[in-house]
Formats: sequence, C-alpha cells, structure tokens
Amino acid sequence: MEYFVIIIGSIFVSNIVLTQFLGICPFLGVSGKLSTSIGMGGAVLFVITIATMFTWLMQHYVLNPLGLEFMQTIVFILVIAALVQMVEIILKKISPSLFQALGVFLPLITTNCAVLGVAILTVQKDFNLLEGVVFAMSNAIGFTLAIVLFAGIREHLDIMDIPKQMKGMPIALLTAGILALAFMGFTGLV
Repeated sequence: MEYFVIIIGSIFVSNIVLTQFLGICPFLGVSGKLSTSIGMGGAVLFVITIATMFTWLMQHYVLNPLGLEFMQTIVFILVIAALVQMVEIILKKISPSLFQALGVFLPLITTNCAVLGVAILTVQKDFNLLEGVVFAMSNAIGFTLAIVLFAGIREHLDIMDIPKQMKGMPIALLTAGILALAFMGFTGLV
C-alpha cells in the first residue's frame, strides 16, 4: 500500500512540475510539439531514476558516514552531470539510433532542476533505496504526463484563433496555470 501511495501521490497529487514547480524550463521550452515532449519525458524518466539511485547511494554510503551532509547539493549536481555524460557516451557507442533520438534532450536534462529536486526529496523523505526508485520513477512519469498534456494543449492552441497579445508565452503560462489548478483537484486523493 505504501508504494501505491508514493506512486499516486507523485504522479497526480504532488506533481513535480505542476505543484512543486521543478522543471519549469523544459516544461515551457520543450513542450511546443508533442513529439519532443515525449522524447524529453522518456529521457527524464531514465535520468531521474538512475540519478536518484546513485545519489541515494552516495548520500548513505559516502556523505552520511563521513559527516559531509552539507556537501549534498554540490555532490548531487556533480553526480547528475557525470551520469548524464556517461549515459551520453554509452548510448553513442551502444545504440546510435537511441542516442540520435535522445541526443538533444540529454544535455538539457543536466540542467533540469527536477532531477536534482527529486534526488534531494528522496533523501529528505528518508526513503530506502527501493522507495526512492519508485518515488523517482513516479515523479518522472508525472513530469512526462504534465509535459505531454501541455504539449497537446499547446499544439491545439496553435491552430486556434487567439488574440495577438496572448499568442506564444502568455497563453502558454495561462494554460500551465489552469493545468496546475486541474491537478490540484487530486489533492486529498491519497
């Protein structure tokens, strides 16, 4: 039951982008087309899950035993950047087609604050490794759900007759706010 609460809570109730406002840059910047938002969501799912595993291990087996908890943020940033670089190198050698598909999104993920935010939240919530991985995957799925929904709405808005002053970012921000309000309807679900 605990894992169910983590999953539903992370995807719908505490959506990382719509309620905690982490990952807003890619949410607004990459959500112009449905295809790019799906690619970004897949890359975020992969990187958040791997990064959370490594940062959890780093926190519990290096930082805590050595009393270096105050170094958490800088160490997590370095771990995430190194992981993204390693994933990029490995994908380039093993699967060039997957590298081509994700290539443009991997560097963007390095600066995605949702990745760092989920890693820090996993430690703050005192999850064990399995709970942390479930939490990370659920948050990434929630991020993907939000960005794909938003991209679909933005593509539809592009073909609608919108006043000139509202075109582009103004209507996107207004739509994001309404989408966030819609997700607030899940509050109290778990």
